[in-house]
Amino acid sequence: MTVPMRTKKEFILEVSLRLFSEKGFQPTSVRDIAKEVGITQSGLYNHFKGKDAILEALIEDLMTSAVVKIFDNKSVDELAKSGKKVLRSIATTFKLISFDRKNEALFKLLMQELYKNPSIRDIYNEHFYQANVKKLSSIFFIMMQNETIEHADPLFLAHEFFSPLFFYQMQVNLLKIDNKSNSSMVTLFEKHVDSFWENHKVVKEEVPIFS
Repeated sequence: MTVPMRTKKEFILEVSLRLFSEKGFQPTSVRDIAKEVGITQSGLYNHFKGKDAILEALIEDLMTSAVVKIFDNKSVDELAKSGKKVLRSIATTFKLISFDRKNEALFKLLMQELYKNPSIRDIYNEHFYQANVKKLSSIFFIMMQNETIEHADPLFLAHEFFSPLFFYQMQVNLLKIDNKSNSSMVTLFEKHVDSFWENHKVVKEEVPIFS
């Protein structure tokens, strides 16, 4: 099996992510990145306008890949019909991202830069909040119309569902940083789905059968 060669741009992103994670974004210079990649600074500028552009590309890669995997480009109606299955899929994606080494570094970088960089906040808000939370609220709205889940504020429900997953993801990464066991976190993603579904699903009343 032939392994595809990385492009220069992909290699720059890979090196940058490693340096940003090890040294921090601010202490890492364009010169550091170019030296590690094996090109001149001017050669690096042929691919990216600067360090901020590299950072934005890294964060956007994390957010857009997560969005694609969560909803798999299916229609809202189709996803709503799958019921609990779509929630399980979302939780599984968060779990895989949490335990993936590359995404671990990206998530760590995201957390460091959210409070410092308005461009990163814009990317985060657009791809996580706008794309994910609003789409899930639309799915919940249709589920309510179909009497799959009980009627409530669909946007609030979307926040209620996503928030613990985001917390679990952060906790997994914090435990990894401190070289502590994260085995206790493994089943929490699925347990959250089960608990959420049990609390919000419509319980069909059984019609008594008279002899």
